[in-house]
Amino acid sequence: MNATLALPHVPLFDVGEGEPIILLHGLFGNLSNWGQVAFEFTSTHRVLIPRLPLYSTPLSRERLDNLVDYVENFIEEQGLDTVTLMGNSLGGHIALLYAWRHPQKVKKLVLAGSSGLTENSFGGTFPRVRDYEYIRERVEKTFYKREVVTKQLVDEVYETVQSRPKTLSIINLARAAQRHNVADTLQKIKTPTLLVWGRQDTITPPEVALEFHALLPHSKVVFFDQCGHVPMMEHPKLFNQHVRDFLES
Repeated sequence: MNATLALPHVPLFDVGEGEPIILLHGLFGNLSNWGQVAFEFTSTHRVLIPRLPLYSTPLSRERLDNLVDYVENFIEEQGLDTVTLMGNSLGGHIALLYAWRHPQKVKKLVLAGSSGLTENSFGGTFPRVRDYEYIRERVEKTFYKREVVTKQLVDEVYETVQSRPKTLSIINLARAAQRHNVADTLQKIKTPTLLVWGRQDTITPPEVALEFHALLPHSKVVFFDQCGHVPMMEHPKLFNQHVRDFLES
């Protein structure tokens, strides 16, 4: 077992029985991002959401590799043979790197607005962190359907960025994701992959999905209209239907 991260591998969510699905969140993700997906599949699958140590990994150029190590250890400790990995944004990036490293362990991939090629993220500074309205506007820009942006969601992001160490971790991870371009490795990933993208995604625009589709040998791309960077939150029923069809195919 890789001991890079000596952290408890306790899932945020572990419900259901059957073939395992692991949900990987992005930079500001948490359990609420996957709520409407997780419970949809617990009747047919074991659904797990790990606690990705976004604020605990070393501030180094290898931060994404450290997060992949964490997922590797998590899967091993849970005693899982093969899994479906589903990731949004940075979570998709981690899923791809894990699938490249362990092709025999990943049955299918579902990527929603994944980083790994081109993304307009928090790769520079994160100014005005104490300005609540500024933070709310930045969160809203992630979505097309602004009604999805609840006060609780904004509060969670606002509270996170009040911590200087956490803010530095977010910026460092965003920079690491932009540096860790996976274009040269995608053709080596033979795992069947579903790409779910918002047509109005401004962080990983639709052309990024088409580039992923061109480079991944066994991929299918689906676009949602009136949808930004987090399709499973903006169109959960449609997202779940496409995922279920893909899992059953």
